[in-house]
Amino acid sequence: MKNGIENGYYHEITPAGFGIAIKAGKVLFSDKSDFQKVEIFETDSQLGRVLTLDDLMMTTEGDEFHYHEMIAHIPMMHHKCPKSVLVIGGGDGGTVREVLKHKTVERVVLCEIDGMVIEACKKYLPTIACELDNPKVEIRVADAIEYIKDKKNEFDIVLIDSTDPMGPGEGLFTEEFYTNVKNSLKEGGIVAAQSESPVANKEEIKKMYNLLKKVFPVCSTYTSNIPTYPGGYWAWAFCSKDVKPLSYFAEDRYEDIVKSCKIYNRDYHNARFALPNYLKELL
Repeated sequence: MKNGIENGYYHEITPAGFGIAIKAGKVLFSDKSDFQKVEIFETDSQLGRVLTLDDLMMTTEGDEFHYHEMIAHIPMMHHKCPKSVLVIGGGDGGTVREVLKHKTVERVVLCEIDGMVIEACKKYLPTIACELDNPKVEIRVADAIEYIKDKKNEFDIVLIDSTDPMGPGEGLFTEEFYTNVKNSLKEGGIVAAQSESPVANKEEIKKMYNLLKKVFPVCSTYTSNIPTYPGGYWAWAFCSKDVKPLSYFAEDRYEDIVKSCKIYNRDYHNARFALPNYLKELL
């Protein structure tokens, strides 16, 4: 069975041989950009609308907060005063929305290679893309590999909200790219990068962390559940030149952040860095 909508269901089968099925409704948007197939469809489920790229799950209205709150608030709350943030990928806008909950933020650059994703999400996923027109947001429809090359000491936080290491996202999983990301950080800067499923993408995780550990003096992992992602369990890399996980917590921003979140809170934050044995062995 191939991934995508067939016989009234969206199917996605992982390389590990298992996956998910969602009862699909009306297709709202389907087109091919220069990079990939972009599709948004209704579902007959609690998940609401779904965005897929090349027939792979990216986000759903019903469970997107599981991903976006984790990629944004874990690193942001470790920084004393994040003013300048770069989001690589993330054309659906969910990560940008969460970043802007932090009152210190003055500038968010969204570097997304595929403008079609941005425009489709603004039209059909407005609860996720709701902050993309915020005046603090600069949208760069560009290849992040090129964009980051000449950036030095520019960002407090870099969030790599990329697709999987294939197609247009493939070049974001290299030592050269991670080195350029490191160079773009200011002192005290932090990177968080989605790093695949510890259940369904074990080989990809191994390769990715081997590269990250070559580049960053601090490289840790945190995890959380995402119901509609392969294996239902996801990992993010926490990387920095000089900031260790749980070494600082932004008390002054906490109450503002937590009241607007569905999953994120301080206890949950602290627990994210506790890893199961099989993942420790994998890394």
